[in-house]
Amino acid sequence: MSARRPAKQRYPAKQRYPANQKYPANQSLAGRLMVGQTIVLLASVLTAGLVASLVGPPIFHDHLVEAGHTARSPELTHIEAAYREASAIALGVALLLSLLCALVVSWLVSRRLRRSLHDLTETAREVSQGRYGRRAPVTGGGSELDSFAVAFNSMASRLQDVEATRRRLLSDLAHELGTPIATLSAYHEGLADGVIELDADARAVLVSQTARLSRLAEDIDDVSRAEEGRLRLELSRQPLEDLITAALDGARTAFAEKGVDLVRSPGGGAVVVCVDPSRIGQVLGNLLTNALRHTPAGGRVMLGASRSGENEVAIRVSDTGEGITEEQLSHVFERFFRGDSARDRDRSGSGIGLTISRAIVLAQGGTITASSDGPGHGASFEILLPRA
Repeated sequence: MSARRPAKQRYPAKQRYPANQKYPANQSLAGRLMVGQTIVLLASVLTAGLVASLVGPPIFHDHLVEAGHTARSPELTHIEAAYREASAIALGVALLLSLLCALVVSWLVSRRLRRSLHDLTETAREVSQGRYGRRAPVTGGGSELDSFAVAFNSMASRLQDVEATRRRLLSDLAHELGTPIATLSAYHEGLADGVIELDADARAVLVSQTARLSRLAEDIDDVSRAEEGRLRLELSRQPLEDLITAALDGARTAFAEKGVDLVRSPGGGAVVVCVDPSRIGQVLGNLLTNALRHTPAGGRVMLGASRSGENEVAIRVSDTGEGITEEQLSHVFERFFRGDSARDRDRSGSGIGLTISRAIVLAQGGTITASSDGPGHGASFEILLPRA
């Protein structure tokens, strides 16, 4: 006899509220503002009437007595009655008109505030549903609401850029994985069918495509760990000259094979920085590889350093290659971004070398920027690091 299963535990369902729920007027901000202002105005009217009725007649009576009227004369009583009636009528009409004007102004202000808040709410609802192209109108409802609308639109623009980057990332990642996987699948099918022999050429293709997948996985892992703050750094005091010399020595062979000059720019001096030498070497290697990839034969790449203020040092990698457009400059450090996808996909590299470089530099307290005068005028990458 099988064991009886325990009854499935039931949890109370989450209370859901419709996105387009209409709230009563007394629960809305504009309605509460209208009610609050009305109460204040009524209290002001009652206070003004009470003060006028209690303070005005005694003062008027004293002035009449000082003018020569006897305190109990019928003439004095008639004058005081006329004063009270005239004061009550004038004060009542004035207060009534003031109350009406104040209510109209309060209604207009509340209506304008309600419209501005409604537009912001509708825009926020659209953005929450994934329509990142929606923008909140700046209605002139006040500096606070206008500032909020501008900040909200800036956030929506950022979300739109992040969504576009995510889609491009998935597309590029699928392409990067698809090419070696398709090659490996074709060779495995050919080997299984006997169409392809496992000779030296076939082994070389299998090894190269497997290495490409492995390198892509390692690069993605490096980016994730660096951006999440999980990158291990072994910081130590390093002479900047030694770091630049090591980077130049490691890249000379590749530059010589392509016919691109690699030049050491003067400057820097005896500067010491507190960095992880292997990670900074990785960054300089990525920048030099990127410069070599986009510089044709006969071109030139320069690597050098210089002091930047009292507490920083600048490392600059410049080339005379293809250059970068103004539109591309803001995306060069994004994952898998390529200025010319059709051209660059045939080149080596996973497309996230610059992303890894930026993450490593930021993790060591520095910054990295890119600049270019446009296509055909080369590009320059500058790293700013704190001096030890």
